[in-house]
Amino acid sequence: MRLLDFFLKRKILIGLLVVLILMIGSYAAVKLDKELMPAIDMDGAYVEMLAGEMASADVERSITTPIEKQLLAIDGVTGVESTTGIGRSSLQVTFDSGKGDALYPKVESAVNAAAADMPAVDHIETGRYGSNQNYEFYMDVSGGSMEEMTTFAQDVLEPRLEDLSEVRDVSLSGIEEHEAVIAFDEQKLMDHALDAQQAVQAIQAANSEATLGSFSKDKDSPALRWDTTYTDLQDIENTEIATNNGVIHLRDVAEISLEPVQDGSFVWKNGSKDFIFVQVGRTDSVSQIEMAEAVRAEIKEIKDADLVNGFELHEMVAQADYVQDSIDGVSNNILIGGIIAIAVLLLFLRNIRATAIIALSIPTSILLTFTAMWLFDYSFNMLTLIGLGLGIGMMVDSSIVILESIYRKKEAGLSNRQSVLQGTKEVATAVFASMLTTIVVFLPIGLLGGEVAQFMIMLSLVVVFTLTSSVIVSFTLIPALSEKFLKFGKKQTTLKEGKMMRLYQRMLAWTVRKKRYSLSVIGLFFVLFAASLFLVTKLPMTIMPDVFNRYSELMVETETGTSPEEKETLVQKIDNKLQEIGDVETNYVMDNGDMLYAIINMTKGENITREQKEINEDIMASLRSLEDETPLTNVQSAMTGGGGYPVQVHISGEDFSELNRITKQFITELKEIEGIVGVTHSIENASPEQVVELKKEKIEDAGLSQGQIKQYIEQAFLDIPVGEMVTEDETISLTAAWNDETVSQKQFLEKKIPTAKGEQELSEFVSLRTVETPNEISHTNGERYVSVSADIEGKDLGTINRDVQKLIDDYELPGGYSISAAGDLEQQQELIMDMAVIFLLAIFLVYLVMAVQFNHLAHPLIVMSIIPMTVVGVIVGLFLTQRELSIMSGMGIVMLIGIVLNNAILLIDRTNQLRKTGSNVEEALVEAGKNRIRPIFLTTLTTAGGMLPLAFASGASGNYQAPMATVIISGLLFATFITLFLIPAVYRLFTRNKRKQILEQEPVLSTEEEVI
Repeated sequence: MRLLDFFLKRKILIGLLVVLILMIGSYAAVKLDKELMPAIDMDGAYVEMLAGEMASADVERSITTPIEKQLLAIDGVTGVESTTGIGRSSLQVTFDSGKGDALYPKVESAVNAAAADMPAVDHIETGRYGSNQNYEFYMDVSGGSMEEMTTFAQDVLEPRLEDLSEVRDVSLSGIEEHEAVIAFDEQKLMDHALDAQQAVQAIQAANSEATLGSFSKDKDSPALRWDTTYTDLQDIENTEIATNNGVIHLRDVAEISLEPVQDGSFVWKNGSKDFIFVQVGRTDSVSQIEMAEAVRAEIKEIKDADLVNGFELHEMVAQADYVQDSIDGVSNNILIGGIIAIAVLLLFLRNIRATAIIALSIPTSILLTFTAMWLFDYSFNMLTLIGLGLGIGMMVDSSIVILESIYRKKEAGLSNRQSVLQGTKEVATAVFASMLTTIVVFLPIGLLGGEVAQFMIMLSLVVVFTLTSSVIVSFTLIPALSEKFLKFGKKQTTLKEGKMMRLYQRMLAWTVRKKRYSLSVIGLFFVLFAASLFLVTKLPMTIMPDVFNRYSELMVETETGTSPEEKETLVQKIDNKLQEIGDVETNYVMDNGDMLYAIINMTKGENITREQKEINEDIMASLRSLEDETPLTNVQSAMTGGGGYPVQVHISGEDFSELNRITKQFITELKEIEGIVGVTHSIENASPEQVVELKKEKIEDAGLSQGQIKQYIEQAFLDIPVGEMVTEDETISLTAAWNDETVSQKQFLEKKIPTAKGEQELSEFVSLRTVETPNEISHTNGERYVSVSADIEGKDLGTINRDVQKLIDDYELPGGYSISAAGDLEQQQELIMDMAVIFLLAIFLVYLVMAVQFNHLAHPLIVMSIIPMTVVGVIVGLFLTQRELSIMSGMGIVMLIGIVLNNAILLIDRTNQLRKTGSNVEEALVEAGKNRIRPIFLTTLTTAGGMLPLAFASGASGNYQAPMATVIISGLLFATFITLFLIPAVYRLFTRNKRKQILEQEPVLSTEEEVI
């Protein structure tokens, strides 16, 4: 206590340090970044490779499998998942934990090296998985002509926003684009003895520029340039082509026209695609809120300058708003929680000065926490804000215990200095042990592995910062203020005990009078524990809660080869369905090939009439009802915590036909599980493919080669880019095609091919054979599998998990084939196992801390007997509120281990102190209960009260905060009542009843002097 005595003699030092903390903490609060989720690079990467229209089986053989072998050979790569489709190979690579930075460059290099030997690959994209988003601010330009809106977006909006220092990039989708189509007339080419390749070569030669030389002896040595690049359609038409009969112009054998791009990016707003989708990304040096403020200010200037004329510019979604909502929500929760904690203190202590001391410690501890976050380069985000919200409830625990102990000493009549020194000394070891037991439960969180651990460690460290700050404040500021500032209206040496106190003492005295009474109390609590386990199967379960922020993102899958017209009709029907759903405001749909990406905005604020969970279910059910009448194949959320589909099952094996048979049979049984909807599998869509079979003898008789036949067939489907034309307004691509497109097998086989014997139909030399090939082939670590996916409706993931796992376990398979859970099911099972290991390790670490504190192997077990009983409160709390058991509520349970032990430590520590003075077990337990009931109720109610706003939190982060807070509040309240009876009963049962000698001389007050 020498250090404490030093602080009491140097109160000016404490005061100045507090001022310093307030200054630095306030600065840190301003400087901390604000974002929705922390920027974290995950231990994984993706590879996308495109290969034209190559069949999926050919892509698998020539691209996917070789790349997989290269990646799996890299030391540190733990797995490779691949999906092969028509002209596409997608690979997802996972790394050893923490090695992503070192391994990603190796993956990128290996892919590029392997692709160099694959001429069919025409595009490669690699990237690292992470929580960073490319774009975080979305707008639309609508309500006018596409030409005017495109001009505005390209000439005004995009350049002005990109000029902002806060903006990194602006992306425009749905703008009006054109291409110059050169449609060759096949017959006219043949009349001039030309083929398409010769004409294309002439176009590329004419549309060129080059440096031909320089005039070295002239001033400044000017270069000599050749420039015949196209600037308008007339230049293209006048292109000269050399023939055997002289020079002709391109217009003599082709029609040149300016056409809208057919395969461009299409976006629809409320069923109409006459709008432009604008996405804005920020620079690394600014927060989402700063970028949003800058963009909104610029938009206001654009509108004030009357540049938005004849159309409208709307803001769709800004991530900054959800960040601000989360910050405002947690700020309000901290304020309300602090008020509740102060009210509880005032009610119990009935001393305004004591309450004021605790009230001053709260902002000091918070600002000290902000300082630590700033030093660790953390930001205000959903996770750190949850940590702050949880920490605020426990922030005053240490201060309350020390203040209450000093308060009791002053009530007993000790001097100011002695009250502070002895009061603090009496509870010091218990306070330190309580802090350590709460902190050590977070050490095993890193065992979760992957990105989940990175998120949870960040949350945990903020709680650790909060608790450490509160303990520092409780041992410095609280004693310094309590010596002189803490006073009473009149001198008191005794206080009359209330009815509740007398009733508790009688019940406790009966409990510890005989061991059989203690045993009966323990038995009663264990009956409650066993009964509560029957409620576990009734709890809703998930991996990560949904973020209910009044908008939803969906992925709508369509059949392969769906035409633009069919997509247009589908989008109209999607819009009609969404317009019928209450609280849905607007919808945006983007065309991404075989998938439509939808953003659905909902009503906010006072206009809300329905819960988002109910709206989400209606949206999914309405869109899935379109599956029978449209090319829509499946709908899934793009915002779920797992891998998109909640239910995924992998069926592994080699033979496609056998896999298909097993898959269909399994799906039949899967659909019988209640709550399973939207079942699909990766090979259910097969595409017909025509294989060219050569008539070799006829080819030889005609004096042709197989290469010539192949070249002619390729030319029959001419549709290739041949360059660009730069005009004053835009850069237009040039495309060469036939004016009479080959669209049917009959038309293809009737094509004329020149031979030595004259023109003959192509059917004389080739025939077509139809084969069915799967549109999608999946691998895991090189092994082929079929992925069966499904969504859930009306039931939680935990219930579905148990039913699906039972089906998998009971399913009979032929040799060489296997079925296993994947996706969210697999992840949930792994996380349950991880959380169980973390729970057990946390318990051991808590035992270690208490064993060192008590210097006893049995006493920690007595304290820890409260843990299984606490689970009763957790289960009942989740059951009554129907909150989901998830990673977040699991974190609450782990935190609860450390929190609930604090009260038990206080009780056991005081009991041991009393036994050292000579009290027997029964006397010591009754007196300890009497001494500690007030701080136990104070800390419990302030912690529960501080977290109460989180339990009822709504908004973007409410669904994350509420389950964790519910677990802690319900478990803590139940544990408090258990502590007051179960801990004394267990202590009485396992401790010999004899008076102990005083082991060491120390100034300890007699129990007569310590009266509440």
